[in-house]
Amino acid sequence: MFENLSSALQKTFKDLRGYGKLTEKNVKDSMREVRMALLEADVNFKVARDFVKKVQESCMGEEVMGSITPGQLVVKRVQDELEELLGGAHKEFDLTGNPASVMMMGLHGSGKTTSSGKLALRWKKSGRRVLLVACDIRRPAAVEQLMILAGQVGCDVIGPEPGETVPMLGKRAAQHAEDSKYDVVIYDTGGRFQVDDELVQELKEFSEYTEPKNRVLVLDAAIGQESVNVAETFRDAVGLTGLILTKLDGDARGGAALSVHAVTGCPILMTGSGEKMEDLEPFYPDRMASRILGMGDVVSFVEKAQGVIDEKEALKMQEKLAKNQMDLEDFLSQIRQMRKLGPMSNLFDMMPGDAMKMDQKKKDAIATASELEMKRFESIIQSMTPWERRNPKKIDRPRRLRIAAGCGRKLADVNQLLKRFDQMGKMGKQFKKMEKRLRHLKKFTTK
Repeated sequence: MFENLSSALQKTFKDLRGYGKLTEKNVKDSMREVRMALLEADVNFKVARDFVKKVQESCMGEEVMGSITPGQLVVKRVQDELEELLGGAHKEFDLTGNPASVMMMGLHGSGKTTSSGKLALRWKKSGRRVLLVACDIRRPAAVEQLMILAGQVGCDVIGPEPGETVPMLGKRAAQHAEDSKYDVVIYDTGGRFQVDDELVQELKEFSEYTEPKNRVLVLDAAIGQESVNVAETFRDAVGLTGLILTKLDGDARGGAALSVHAVTGCPILMTGSGEKMEDLEPFYPDRMASRILGMGDVVSFVEKAQGVIDEKEALKMQEKLAKNQMDLEDFLSQIRQMRKLGPMSNLFDMMPGDAMKMDQKKKDAIATASELEMKRFESIIQSMTPWERRNPKKIDRPRRLRIAAGCGRKLADVNQLLKRFDQMGKMGKQFKKMEKRLRHLKKFTTK
């Protein structure tokens, strides 16, 4: 979503780093470029104006002007202000209370019901008992959708009874959650295609009946500045405690994410970036600012990997690689774990360094090629017999032809897989030699 903004800002900073010393004109020219980049990214014009003004004022000081690395200091000033623009410190849901209560709100199509299911899964994994409440009684199949999601994540759900109003359902569900000792209750309230008086009144009454500590608005980040207007309306009517931004994996310009906190004062709690139930992540302003500025997000990458990769299995695999004992079963396991991390393009965005500075089209091409290669390799290995997977060096030409025919691939694809696997084995030997040299060097220096 932030690709164009990120490219524009990085170009501006590259020019800044070329100056040995900054002048007032250099700073003003650069800030003009930053302002244009923000406006082109659909950032609210008042937010863009105030942002540039703050950065420019902080860059006019003697500390920056007299620095031997003025360009780097300007980038740091921009990063600090960008973090503040996105909300400053990371904010969490208030999960105190017996049970903790979360009221989910949003327009039709924002991803409110899906986000309710994603939150339920997230909290269930942390050991909490979660109750979902289907309060959207007007949208066709909304109740059925939440029940299906509840079944997928393994949580209980309550739906409306005949003739029951939404506030009455909320009150009944709150009492049931308290009596049954649930840890969290999530109310999936009704939406509209646009905010109207009837919806506002319904949400007000519902809030009075249930008194939720968390009143969360789910916003579709792809609708641009309109999402800011929607957030302001809900904030004034009900009083919001936080926001969830969905569809950050889309190709919209991203200005809503940069504007919504500054305009409404509500913290962004979570972001959704996919259709899978696991595709909901906590929002960290500092990490997002780092990604927008092309500095990567190593912390999020590590956390994502920890949530997918089994640590004991990884250590076992590392030991096998060092001893050159890996087979194609292990290789297949690695491919599947890698694919669980999500789209390669998203992983590239988390990586600092030259990978982020390459042309966007080239980066997308590499990511696409990598994903296709992993799918191809997986299908080839699945076409092998258990014996072949355990003895890759003994796979002769007739076997390779049979494997290729079995998975609908070319002989060259099978050869490429076996070549790649052989290269990985050689890499393991090199690591082992390097480890021996380091031990020898340590022993020598100790003496």
